[in-house]
Amino acid sequence: MARVKGGTMAAKSRRNTLARTKGYRFARSKKKRAAYEAIVHAGKYAFAHRKDKKNDFRKLWNVRINAGLDMISETFSYSRLIAALKKHNVAINRKMLSTLAAEHPETFARIAKKMGA
Repeated sequence: MARVKGGTMAAKSRRNTLARTKGYRFARSKKKRAAYEAIVHAGKYAFAHRKDKKNDFRKLWNVRINAGLDMISETFSYSRLIAALKKHNVAINRKMLSTLAAEHPETFARIAKKMGA
């Protein structure tokens, strides 16, 4: 049986791999093996950091809400506000609360006062 040479497909694979690492430094943008490893690691980091981004934003929202509460009352804290919202079945999430605290402090203050600030 005649052998099949894989030159065309190998070149296509190498070209696609190197195209994905365009802009990387040193061997990672020029050599197939280093480029493939760089792609694998980049994918792992991208996946993990998509998850981390959700945590980062939640932390930011918490800080903004707490800062908004500090301007209204010294004693009323973030945790007390969240507990009061749950107790009164108010369906407003942290992202919306932080936006109100940053951009519309008077509206945020009214909500906080209703909850006992």
